[in-house]
Amino acid sequence: MRSAPGDPTTRERIRDAAILRFARDGFGASVRSIATDAGVSPALVIHHFGSKDELHAECDERVLAEIRASKNETIDELASGQGILHRFAAADEYAPMLGYVLRSLQDGGPVGRTFIEQMIEDAVGYTKHGIEAGLIKPSRDETARARYLVLSALGTLMLELTLNPPQDPSDISGMVRGFLSTSYLPMIELYTQGVFTTRRMLDEYLLYVPDPPQDAATEPPSA
Repeated sequence: MRSAPGDPTTRERIRDAAILRFARDGFGASVRSIATDAGVSPALVIHHFGSKDELHAECDERVLAEIRASKNETIDELASGQGILHRFAAADEYAPMLGYVLRSLQDGGPVGRTFIEQMIEDAVGYTKHGIEAGLIKPSRDETARARYLVLSALGTLMLELTLNPPQDPSDISGMVRGFLSTSYLPMIELYTQGVFTTRRMLDEYLLYVPDPPQDAATEPPSA
């Protein structure tokens, strides 16, 4: 993950160590292991965060903020004609973030669900940014599209790692590189070129649903 300018505070160092430890070992990782990674005592972790749950919540906020920033930067770079290959080369930098997202997905429960729902809400925001920048086509239902894209990406990641588990589960960077090597070409091709050569399927579908779809909520029920 990207570091803030200047030397991190003790609180930031603990938080960043926790993100990496959670990414490697899951949210069952102990406060003691996080403290060791951060070079502090377990008591100091509790002093700064109060509990592991509060530390977890702050890690969520940090990872979500990193994802938002990364997505918006990518949109700005593409809209201005810059290349983004440097982001592939920097995959290791984003490995803890991706590992953390994977653990949140695996963990499930109210906390994991809230985290994923926030990812979807953020995706609506940076998709809007892309539309305004002229990079992304608008959708009839922006929220539904953002949900589909986020869940599709996370589902692909989960299945890839389930079917082809890494030899070392703690090697987050290796997992990211493996995922990118098999997924990025088809993903970019799908997003940029599409699949069908005709929109006939969409036109036929729209005969049976309101346009835009969210208008269905305001239509009176049929007798």
